[in-house]
Amino acid sequence: MKEHKIPASITLAQGLLESGAGMSTLARKSNNHFGIKCGSNWNGRTVRHDDDARNECFRAYRNPRDSYEDHSAFLKRGARYAFLFKLKITDYKGWARGLKKAGYATDPSYANRLITIIEDYDLYKYDRKGGWSSSKSEPTVLNPHQVYIANGIAYIVARDGDTFKSLAKEFDIRWKKLVKYNDLQRDYTLMSGDIIYLKEKKKRASKPYTVYIVKDGDSMHTISQKFAIRLKNLYKMNRKDGDYIPEVGDRLRLR
Repeated sequence: MKEHKIPASITLAQGLLESGAGMSTLARKSNNHFGIKCGSNWNGRTVRHDDDARNECFRAYRNPRDSYEDHSAFLKRGARYAFLFKLKITDYKGWARGLKKAGYATDPSYANRLITIIEDYDLYKYDRKGGWSSSKSEPTVLNPHQVYIANGIAYIVARDGDTFKSLAKEFDIRWKKLVKYNDLQRDYTLMSGDIIYLKEKKKRASKPYTVYIVKDGDSMHTISQKFAIRLKNLYKMNRKDGDYIPEVGDRLRLR
């Protein structure tokens, strides 16, 4: 948000809507969360997918972060979207309606759908982070974390030096809640690459994730984090107690 001057709520809502909360074929197989097609200037990886026409060319990314970065750059490069960058960073309604006006989507209800997602998930709160808040007392976050979505829940990827308290300050959440949301202990030391959810996870995974085959290095906790499922519910669904240690090849229910 800070680098591209696009409301974080808009980016998150578009990602949720375009990718079906990360469940679309493009998102799952190619990390393309916004349905961006190849275009004449794309030199990266590609994938073929049926859309308006059969076997169309879409961009493929190494990870979701690259997809989010490219989407922001896509909007910033587009001349037809230039007027949007004159809006306040907190004006998500103006951005939603402006995207529809600029022809980003043909769906006549596109703007209203974005606004509904933003308000249902309180995504507008993220527009006030990273130094964009009008509050003089709120600290400026010089290098804010990118926010992603899994199973409809916002999360970030921890970096070296992160603590529960530093993340709590950045996202205006009590640090003890972050610990609880992520099924961790208060004395746990965050490590680079840890998935940290900003809201409580769900009781089950979203479709089509119904069964998971355990891989080397998996634990019940890492699986619960991967699919944004509460740890206690993962145990309960599979009729396992706290002493259970998953083994490679085990089949675990996710919903």
